[in-house]
Amino acid sequence: MTKRGLPKYVYRKGRKGYLYFTRGNISARMNSEPGTAEFAVEYAKHMQGRVVPTTRTIAKLAEHYRRSDKWAELAFNTRKSYERHLAYLVEAAGKTDPASLRPVHVNQMRDSLRDKPTDANRKLGTLSALLQYGISIGWLDRNPAHGVARLNPAGRVRGPWPGEMIEAFRATATGRTLLLFELLIGTGQRIGDVLALRWSDLDGDGFSIRQGKTKAEIYVPLTARLRDVLAAEAKRSLFIVCQDNGLRVSYQLAWKDMMAVRVLIGAVDYDIHALRHSAASEIATLPGMTADHVRAITGHSSSAMVKLYAGKAMQKARATEAQKERK
Repeated sequence: MTKRGLPKYVYRKGRKGYLYFTRGNISARMNSEPGTAEFAVEYAKHMQGRVVPTTRTIAKLAEHYRRSDKWAELAFNTRKSYERHLAYLVEAAGKTDPASLRPVHVNQMRDSLRDKPTDANRKLGTLSALLQYGISIGWLDRNPAHGVARLNPAGRVRGPWPGEMIEAFRATATGRTLLLFELLIGTGQRIGDVLALRWSDLDGDGFSIRQGKTKAEIYVPLTARLRDVLAAEAKRSLFIVCQDNGLRVSYQLAWKDMMAVRVLIGAVDYDIHALRHSAASEIATLPGMTADHVRAITGHSSSAMVKLYAGKAMQKARATEAQKERK
């Protein structure tokens, strides 16, 4: 043993001091603690030039992640999305030691999906979340997916619904579909949070909402229109948007209801999440409104996200104000 208390060729690396056996062109992570029988076996095999097979793989890390408290804290729709992309990662690289990944490997995965940029970016995001979890449990000391550039999405960039489409939806939709639409555009919240709204969340003047994705707790006052809509709605369930039998409406059912109306009015290009853009853009165009006012309703934590959702509307409103003041 050296005066560092470690055998020859064994060193601590990184900020967390993980152990590595480094000799010649071999550099391997030590998975056991010094002084244990397991460590002695690992060390002996390395000294004999035998590589110790890793017991840590992408597949096992994914399984570990799904059983964790971190996974349980994710929003339902986020977990559902992650499940699909984790299945791909396990199939493509399930036997790979996550600690052996380098940014070049992540770039290769991303580029292999270049024909589907949105899907590639989501898989990249899932991989990054998985590896970040791996860091938290000591399986690796860095995230090779961190900082890897996303691909530019193909096709039309999501934006707010045009005013004529909003009015057409209101003129066509009925029942719970119209109620859902008014809640989405009136509160500016994500579909999952709107479907989770209960009558008990409403104090008469607004909703107390704990956002499923960010866990942020916000208060969203009612607009005059939404107040009238809710006042006319019968309380048939704990949930404001509910089925005829009182059960909560699932995302799949809500999407089906909304799509049926979108097809009728020619609004297929304007999806549910774009109504969140519509709410943010409407607020941004009102006199005196700032990014802070938009954030107060949408719950976004950064100005960058407000710019994404309402940047064009804010620029147009401020430009209009500036031109009116010019002499």
